[in-house]
Amino acid sequence: MANDPNRKMMLINFYDDEMLQTGKEILNTVIQSDDAKYMKNFYDVNFENRPDATDRSATTRFNRRVLVYKALLRKAGYTPPTNSASLRGLFNRELLTAMSTANHRDADKTSAIQSAAAILSRDTTSWDALGAAFEGLFYFLSTNEYRAFNDLYIRGSSTGEAWADASLSSILEMFSYPKGTKTLGRCVEQHSANVSSDFAEDIYADLCAGKLVIVDQSIGEPEFNETVAKRVMWKIFRRNQAVFRDGEYPPDILVYVEEAHNLLPAGNDLDLKDIWVRTAKEGAKYRIGLVYATQEVSSIHKNILKNTSNWFISHLNNTDETRELCKFYDFADFEPSIRRAQDKGFLRIKTLSNYFVIPVQVDKFTIEV
Repeated sequence: MANDPNRKMMLINFYDDEMLQTGKEILNTVIQSDDAKYMKNFYDVNFENRPDATDRSATTRFNRRVLVYKALLRKAGYTPPTNSASLRGLFNRELLTAMSTANHRDADKTSAIQSAAAILSRDTTSWDALGAAFEGLFYFLSTNEYRAFNDLYIRGSSTGEAWADASLSSILEMFSYPKGTKTLGRCVEQHSANVSSDFAEDIYADLCAGKLVIVDQSIGEPEFNETVAKRVMWKIFRRNQAVFRDGEYPPDILVYVEEAHNLLPAGNDLDLKDIWVRTAKEGAKYRIGLVYATQEVSSIHKNILKNTSNWFISHLNNTDETRELCKFYDFADFEPSIRRAQDKGFLRIKTLSNYFVIPVQVDKFTIEV
């Protein structure tokens, strides 16, 4: 941006092999509440555990799954890499022969299967062509020709697995549902084909270098903002945790969350595995500090409140919030004034180094020129 040339957009490359799982987790945020069976199956697909390169069969299966997933991204509207898609070694001759002779009960689907066989027999092809090819391949899985091919494949396989495993079938099924690809397209603004690194890694590197990092979430869908914030926090937590486990001193990192009720889990949420709860409970051990600001104390998870050592309380205008506040230290003694007094800069402060809550008038910070 012209007025902010150092700003970095928090985008990822959904096609990048190192960010595949990150992109999939972002997609999961928009499909997790969809009750359709095919959506639930696709939700369970992940690319986290790459097989050992020496396991040729598992590697081929994984690469095939990745190719189909990337073609699905293209159909959903994500700008693909400029290079053509490589199909070399992923679709064997027996499969292609069975596809070229397949006969589906629907004549249009028979034509789609045979067209798919022609496309998948190439070494390389365009990303657009793959969309139609994999839709045809999905139709092929319900034909007698596939069942005959698959029976022979299983008998000759050392693992006894079907040619199309559950994950591959789940991705292929998405091609036959326009609603599915349309839903996946809701995350297209999070993608850039020009990004070469994960922004969470970049943020952590800058923090370790002692830099101030400001994450602007004033725009964007709330569900995406929440996912992004959690990703960044998990990166900080796990990296500092790894340093701690190696017997070294993790870097000191202080995280400040403005309008915390938009990101931190709710007061009635009992999930103790949430990253914000874990940071509040364990962060000090890993040299991670958490500062949060909110006007809604009652909306914050009770375990975060219990592990808050320093409190700066200004004006709260209703008893729901002050009643929650009275559960901690001796804020009950100050409840009436917290509700009534609206003086600017008048705070009730409880710090870890002080035994009591004390009223303090804070002057406005100014710089003399």
